[in-house]
Amino acid sequence: MSNQSSKYPIVCASFNQESSFFAIGTRDGFKIFDTNTGRLCYERDIGAFSIVEMLFSKSLLAIVGAGEQPSLSPRRLCLFNTMTGTALRELNFLTSILAVRLNMKRLVVVLQDKTYVYDLNSLAILDSIDTVPNLKGICAFSPSLDGCFLALPASTTKGSVLVYNVMELHSHCEIEAHRSPLAAIVLSSTGMYIATASEQGTIVRVHLVSEATKYCSFRRGTYQSTIFSLSFGPSMQVPELLIATGSSGSLHVFSLAVTLNQRRSSSFLGSMIPNSINDKLDHHHVLHNAFPAGVKSHAVIRKVGKVAESSTSEAIASRASISIITYSGYFQEYSFSINNQNESSWSLEREFNLLTVISESDKTID
Repeated sequence: MSNQSSKYPIVCASFNQESSFFAIGTRDGFKIFDTNTGRLCYERDIGAFSIVEMLFSKSLLAIVGAGEQPSLSPRRLCLFNTMTGTALRELNFLTSILAVRLNMKRLVVVLQDKTYVYDLNSLAILDSIDTVPNLKGICAFSPSLDGCFLALPASTTKGSVLVYNVMELHSHCEIEAHRSPLAAIVLSSTGMYIATASEQGTIVRVHLVSEATKYCSFRRGTYQSTIFSLSFGPSMQVPELLIATGSSGSLHVFSLAVTLNQRRSSSFLGSMIPNSINDKLDHHHVLHNAFPAGVKSHAVIRKVGKVAESSTSEAIASRASISIITYSGYFQEYSFSINNQNESSWSLEREFNLLTVISESDKTID
């Protein structure tokens, strides 16, 4: 997730595939942090970067310059080893690189109107995908080798999504998600579900990837808002939670598990209710003013679990740890809980300035 605007001190921010580490790019270089402790693990001050992507907790990074220095072209992808502090390989393109995604076997490079798929080990090009103009580099990627999908916008006039099977190298399906163009998309870690938001930002829709069918919809609000990020909770099956951040400065949590239970318990009634009504049967929780309105943000759900309330011995339906990076330069971690009465509570567990943290050492993360 990159941002070329000079009004933010952070140019790009991304979490690794397990959300155990995160990376930021600044005007001076890039930094890697341990999400659990907030420790600065690695930093390199060599110029501005627009893309810094990690490969799980390995020492390999995919980095792209912001073009502010001649040596850091936005058209050049560098595979960088934090262990040795050296570039391993470079790939050059005719136009600026807008997004990069990778797993243990594949490297995906997104340009404005074309996306390339490489074998990560040999860097042999496996496929190229012609796309509609994708000026913001909107994409989603599921890193699982068993359900490795790439999602890209399929239209510039409506919210259509192209879902591509990255391991088998073919188009999987196209999903008509919204009437307006896409603003944000995310795939669950296993590739089972995809969530989308349009430029209107009022509705978040979830589809089942295997069948290209709508699973559920959530109303974020009635007023337009730019959705900056979407994230599913970690799960091997149905993710319990889905979160969204946007220009309003609010953090939205949608309960997928509760929605699934409702669908199962009222399957006969649900089959008789139009989708326009059925969509309102959701569970939506909002933390207003989670971060300053208008500030770009990137949020993930790191942990989801079940906990018993010590004072009442009542089981809490769900508790989650949510991490947020704001492009103004801050890291925040919220604890979010929902009880059996669908009542939610929030607490800010940690907050610190990413730009002032001092590295304990120059050791790599692997």
